[in-house]
Amino acid sequence: MNLPAAAVSGRSASGPFNALVAHRSLTLELAKRDVLGRYRGASFGLLWSLISPFLMLMVYSFAFGFVMKSRWPQTDSGHAHYSIILFIGLIVHGFFAECLNRSPHLITGNANFVKRVIFPLEILPWPMVMSALFHTFMNFLVFLVLHLVLDHTMAWTTVLLPVVMLPLVLLTLGVSWLLAALGVYLRDISQITGVLATAMLFLSTAMFPITALPPQYRWLLFMNPLSFIIDQAREVALWGHYPDWIGLGIYTLCALVVLYLGYSVFRLTRRGFADVI
Repeated sequence: MNLPAAAVSGRSASGPFNALVAHRSLTLELAKRDVLGRYRGASFGLLWSLISPFLMLMVYSFAFGFVMKSRWPQTDSGHAHYSIILFIGLIVHGFFAECLNRSPHLITGNANFVKRVIFPLEILPWPMVMSALFHTFMNFLVFLVLHLVLDHTMAWTTVLLPVVMLPLVLLTLGVSWLLAALGVYLRDISQITGVLATAMLFLSTAMFPITALPPQYRWLLFMNPLSFIIDQAREVALWGHYPDWIGLGIYTLCALVVLYLGYSVFRLTRRGFADVI
């Protein structure tokens, strides 16, 4: 039976999200398994999702705040503690870096799924991103507690953090589909993503304000897709300002382009996965 053109068009337009809606139970189960599997056998279990970001923050704060004497203009006026400003950048980068590093192995690491004709391979990025979002949420809980303890304040605009993070989630999904497909045919790509993730940390506003660089080099930070989201997250969570709605709108449109591009590449190349693996 032929589907109406409008139905086919609508299904094509919502393709990346159809993968989630049509298999939501399976997706949620895979995401749950991913989260719990990471801490299986650990004495503290899921508590490590709270302990790890706190320990990470201590290391970076000591290295950059105490040893290298990094500063933000807002710390001098007492608006926020340096560690809290740094933590926002680490949380945003951590979400993207986790997905970036894991994406090339999504298909090659699940070869048994590839052999099953009925398994919807296109859903694999969704559980990974959901798992990363879970850890991002736990990190933000640690951030909220530390912000209250160190700065004795909390901006109501913090509730807008999910709105700020949404465009990055869309971008990450697109990159994940793209890298998952490329990782099947170009196995060396997993060696590049690790270096790229580190470069995106130190070439963003996560570690230092953009004013710390000479004007002729600031374009490097502007080109990093994490810098804008990090800055907007600080605006709403630390400074109590509304986000740049126009900037978020443009970012979202660009993220949607990457989302559909990555999904399309995945769909076009998936026929050859079983032959290569």
